[in-house]
Amino acid sequence: MSEVSRRSLLTLAGRGAAAAVVGGLAVNGAVQAVRPPTSAQAGGAQRLLDRELRIGYLPITDATAVLLGHELGLFAQYGVPSARPVLFRSWEALAQAFTVGEVDLVHLLLPFAVQLRFGRSVPARVLGWGHANGSALTVRRGITRMEHLAGGTVAIPYWWSVHNVLLQRMLAAAGLQVGLRGNAATTAATAGSAGSRSGVVSLVVMPPAEMASALAAGQIDGFVVADPFSAVAEANGSGTVLRFLGDVWRSHGCCAVVVRQELIERAPRVVQGITDAVVDAQRWAQTHREDVTGHLTGATGATAYLPQRPAAIQRVLTRTPSQGGLIRRHPDWHGERLEFAAFPYPSATRTLVDLMKQTRVDGSTEFLNRLDPSGVHDQLVDDRFVRASLARTSALGTAPASTRTEQVDP
Repeated sequence: MSEVSRRSLLTLAGRGAAAAVVGGLAVNGAVQAVRPPTSAQAGGAQRLLDRELRIGYLPITDATAVLLGHELGLFAQYGVPSARPVLFRSWEALAQAFTVGEVDLVHLLLPFAVQLRFGRSVPARVLGWGHANGSALTVRRGITRMEHLAGGTVAIPYWWSVHNVLLQRMLAAAGLQVGLRGNAATTAATAGSAGSRSGVVSLVVMPPAEMASALAAGQIDGFVVADPFSAVAEANGSGTVLRFLGDVWRSHGCCAVVVRQELIERAPRVVQGITDAVVDAQRWAQTHREDVTGHLTGATGATAYLPQRPAAIQRVLTRTPSQGGLIRRHPDWHGERLEFAAFPYPSATRTLVDLMKQTRVDGSTEFLNRLDPSGVHDQLVDDRFVRASLARTSALGTAPASTRTEQVDP
């Protein structure tokens, strides 16, 4: 029996055994390094898809595992050769391409996946997390407290993002209110100096790639988004990290690996190959942080997936606790550094939906009123494949339990 077939059977028949061994890639104990496959190894795998896998992503370091899956030939090694991933500038553009079937696999904001499935009836299914932490609230020089944002404007990558969700919790904890730029009623209510007097902070959606330059030009007072854009702002002197979101919600995932339901139903072996490749890419990245940057920027390989300067990307991967931002309430959480975790905790999905219900967006939230947070995970997430992938590697270390208590402290 081939290795691919063995893993496919593990997916279908080994859920009970696999369920006991799940979790992130940051394990207690030694982790054996994953060696990128040679061209002969990648080309010798049984091909499971009649064409190349099409991948969509935004230029953020959160997408590292998916990008390395292609760059290191891991998708091909597991029988799913992939075309060069397609870079999108905005989350809406990526979602549209996914919705109409132009891409098969996307690295997508988790709240956006919730909105696509339950608000737009797109058959999106989360296979697993692509990472943990990796986002920050970056502000212009001179701002050292949340209260200093009163009357200002903060950019978010999308309304349906963990960044918007946690930013609004932080603002509320500081006694500040939220204004939605572009909403006529809100704009009128906070016009002139009213925003400053009432402690209103205006939120505006902006493509991540434009945020650092907008901050440098004085068009916004801060932005909250995935890295490496906080590192870009630090490097050009236009901003500093006020707080990492990993210090707000411990070891959370803001983005996930998402496919359509029909791919799972039509080709479960392909989906298993995808999750095997992503998990192996995460393990490799976790133990080869000094080498990841070269693969993402084209310095090591032939493809430049991320357009930012290598120094900014390397900073994200190797940040130390001393670089943990101006506000650090939980230094023991180590929220300053991008981590790699694949298992999509049901408790995190439930907490996310709870928080989404408390978050203002410029758009309809009616679908959220119909959602029971405790039941969303089973409808949105299909974790059979990632459980099998993690069980396959369990001998390399001790994986965390499949349940945990979410820690959120804005």
